[in-house]
Parts: sequence; structure tokens; C-alpha cells
Amino acid sequence: MMAEALARQHRIALTGNDAVAYAVKQANVDVISAYPITPQTFVVETLSRYVNDGELNAKYINVESEHSALSAVIGASLAGARTFTATASQGLAYMWEALYAASGLRLPIVMALAARALSAPINIHNDHSDFFGMRDAGWIMFNGEEAQETYDLTIMAFKIAEDPRVLLPVVVSYDGFIVSHAITNFYALNDDVVKEFLGVRTTGPKIDPDNPRSYGVLALQDSYFEFKRQQYEAMENARQVIQEVFKKYGEISGRNYRPLKEYMTSDAETCIVAMGSTVGTARHAVKNLREKGEKVGVVGILQYRPWPVKEAEQLFSRFKRIIVMEKVMSPGARAGPVYEDITATLYPNYNVKMIDFIYGLGGRDIPAQGVIDIYKRGKELADKGKTDKAYFYGVRGE
Repeated sequence: MMAEALARQHRIALTGNDAVAYAVKQANVDVISAYPITPQTFVVETLSRYVNDGELNAKYINVESEHSALSAVIGASLAGARTFTATASQGLAYMWEALYAASGLRLPIVMALAARALSAPINIHNDHSDFFGMRDAGWIMFNGEEAQETYDLTIMAFKIAEDPRVLLPVVVSYDGFIVSHAITNFYALNDDVVKEFLGVRTTGPKIDPDNPRSYGVLALQDSYFEFKRQQYEAMENARQVIQEVFKKYGEISGRNYRPLKEYMTSDAETCIVAMGSTVGTARHAVKNLREKGEKVGVVGILQYRPWPVKEAEQLFSRFKRIIVMEKVMSPGARAGPVYEDITATLYPNYNVKMIDFIYGLGGRDIPAQGVIDIYKRGKELADKGKTDKAYFYGVRGE
């Protein structure tokens, strides 16, 4: 990192949850509303302390449910406030109705998601079933690998969401407990740097007492389709805005972000695709495999929506085999959502053998050896042409 960039930041040690709260405080939000749920609770507990101690001049709204939490920030965002909420698992599921209202109303809300398994049975540990449950809700979706990425993405989320070309909500997801509760060192930008980077929300309130309008009203077949088309175009616009924000943030922080993170892929024949904290584990495994002569690399998914179509096509079309690791199950589907997105990207122009592995559901650990096992089995299955279904890794008795 260059000395100029270092001068703009300081090194601190926080949990992933507190790193998010610190970023939100620096973003100088106006309204926070949330309901506690493991493993996200410490995000809003920390923010409530910032507000109580006078470190953050914001309105903190206590509500009776996650549905009410998102509804509260929807109203505040319509009034022109910079808003934030956080949740996990069943809490996100309870927000379901309001997720579509937030995106359909084109509101630049930022939400943190400490990713956690969905019931039933009840489980408080990490997988990505809640994150992928909102993939068609019209939100821009990022996934942080560790505290540094999660902190940086949270700050950039406000910049992206509030751009007049976008005006869509953004979710920043990170692995529950693995990232949310682990204390790590990371670099945080100085307060004045964040303030200058974000600026003030320039789009202004949509609600004006002197010019009353209605929002979220009934739109039947004569107009609904047009609203949805505009929402689609806003998501397409976000592609360029995300690139611009990543570039600007790299200039001030020295940390350069791309939608897809590559490791040892330049000469790789096989690519392991992962998301979240598993990406770091996969890098360690690939380093060991490289030492044994295996031509394998890792691609980590940082930006999931909008799906980075051009970047994905240019990258994934280079490989002979792609092994996708997914912490989510789609019962009845051919494979998991990341597998399907990559397949749709490459079809029909490229013939790449692809294997999908479901792993880690409910927080089941995946050590480096597990990634190595998946690589070896996946490579064997791909070469035998056994690519007609998704495979499970780590299930007892199999």
C-alpha cells in the first residue's frame, strides 16, 4: 500500500459486525432501524451505543420485527434520509414483502446481512441460503470474504445506492460467526476521507409536503410492466457505477476491487469457484495443490447482483473445468444458483465441463483438505463426463 493511501487510514481490530457498524457510523447515516437476530445483533447494538453516546447523530428506531425495521427505513428513505438496517436468516425471510417494496420504490437503502442458515430445523450458523433467497428481489448484492472487504463494501454501498443512475437498495453479506464474530485487524479510512468520498445524499426526498404524491400505489396491467422495466434498467446502470466506485475507492484506499477475485488463474486448467470466507480457505488449498503440480486456481464471487456477465464470460471461458462450491441448496433445481449463472453466461458459445458441489450447510466446517477433496473428486467426475447433477460434500455416511 502506498504511503499516500496509508496516510488516509488507520489500522484497528474489530469483529466483522463491529467493522460494519464502524463503516455505517462513518457514513453518517440519518436513520437506523433493526430488530436483533443472531448473528447480526452486535451490528445494531454497537450503532445504538454510537447514537446514545453522541458519536453518531442519527435516529435509532426500535421496532417489533424485521418487517417493521425495513418498513421504517423505507419511509425514512422516501423522506430523504440516508438509511441502514441489518438482519440474518429468518429475519430476512420476515422482510420478504418489504424487500420488493424497497427496490420497486427505487430507494438507496443499505443493509448488512450476517448470513445464516434458514429453518427448519433451526440453525444459527452460517450458510448462504438467506442471501440467495433474495437474489431476484431487485437488490444489488455483494458478499465480503472477511472484515476488510465487508467494511469497504459497506462504505461503497452507500455511494453506489445513492447514485442518481441507480437508486436501488444494496445488501452487503458476510458469513455469520466466521466473519461476524471474529476479531481481525483491518484498515479503516479516516472519518474525513469517508465524508468526502460519500458526500451528502444529493437526490433529495421523494416526499414533499408542498407537492404531495403517493408511493407504492396500485399499478395494474396498464403501467406495472413499465415500472419493472425501469427497475431493470437501473440495475443495468449499476454495472458502470459499481466500476466507477470501485476505481475511486481504490485510488483513496489502495485496495482495488473487482466483481470476481482471481487467484492463480493465469495458467489454470481447473477453476474452483467459491463465495464468502471459503474463498480464503480455497486459496490455501490451491497453494498446496500448486506445489504438487496441479494447474488449478480460485475465483471468489464478490459481486453477485448485478451478475458480472462480461467479466464472467471472459474469465470462465478460459478453463477446461469449473468446480463450483455452493453453501446453499436449491431443491428440485439442476444445481445451485452460482452454477446456473455461470452456465447461462457460457452457453452456448463455450464447452466447459462444470461440476457443482453443495457443502457447509448449517455451518458445517470446510477445511483446506475439504477443498482439496472436492477438487480431486470434481476433476475426476468432470473428466468422466458425470456432470448431470449436483454433488454433496461433507454429509455423514456418504
